Amino acid sequence: MDPLFLAFLAQHDDAAWHRAVDRLQNATHPVDRAAVRIWLHFYPMRLQRAVEAAADSAALEHHLRLEGTWRLDQQRETSHWFLFGHRFWPQAREAVRAFASRAVVPGSLDLAAQIQAVARDLGDRLQVDPSWLVGIVAVAMRTLQQVGLPAIDPSRDGAVGGRIVGQEASPDEIVARRCRRGSQGVWGFFRGRRREWPVTFDERRPDGSFRLIETQHLTTAAGCDMRDYRSQDARCTEGPIPVQCRSWSCGSCWVGVLAGAEHLSPVDARERATISGLGYITTEEARPVIRLACMAQATGPVAIVIPPWNGQVGVRLERVRREA
Repeated sequence: MDPLFLAFLAQHDDAAWHRAVDRLQNATHPVDRAAVRIWLHFYPMRLQRAVEAAADSAALEHHLRLEGTWRLDQQRETSHWFLFGHRFWPQAREAVRAFASRAVVPGSLDLAAQIQAVARDLGDRLQVDPSWLVGIVAVAMRTLQQVGLPAIDPSRDGAVGGRIVGQEASPDEIVARRCRRGSQGVWGFFRGRRREWPVTFDERRPDGSFRLIETQHLTTAAGCDMRDYRSQDARCTEGPIPVQCRSWSCGSCWVGVLAGAEHLSPVDARERATISGLGYITTEEARPVIRLACMAQATGPVAIVIPPWNGQVGVRLERVRREA
């Protein structure tokens, strides 16, 4: 019999998870507020459930034009690398596994309250601020719901935790670093609109950034980065951001915005319709956490996360459901 907590989690769909995480924003340290929201968009439960329920999963994946690694069970130990809380993943995973294994009715039917309670207890044990842990505990619970209790058993394989570049940095220092404008050099004053800004796309590596000329689109600037990314990800033919059409229709260049959203151009009607139609995000925010890099122009430093997959899981998936 499944633990009672798994039955509790099963009542929550993608929308319920987003509501819970939104309620936890003030309880989450700023270093992970955007990150945990991005993670939920990167690993939508509706996609996994649709493929699992399909009579021909390969055909459905082809119909949805899925590219890259989208299955959470194939990356459950590393999917959350861009959260500060990732460094506490082994402890968070074990805390959630133990919490879920109890043969008792959940003390609260409020998902946000459950997440916060586990984060608080874990923070007491580790003697760290629980706000550092809320995001990774939410990810651990959602991973549990999607991959099951046996899959997060630490005896199955070793849990992977890690630290980003500058591992000694505190959460506050990381937040400040993400927004640091940096020097424009001796002649920076004369550059005007030709000023350059860093776009960080991988905080795990010291060279995980490229330069962007003010008002350039993210994909245009990324395309000037001539380093070899294709050997790591076949989708990356021009720089670190996958790109195909450059005309806001294919969705291959979607990214999560960790920091610097205020330095990106507002979402226009075309981008809003596309990211909603693709199933990436539906929102009225002017500068949401999910953007199409081919549409977003930057006027300052930005930190982004590149998802490990892309596809068309909005309108196409709804059409499949209607025809079923």
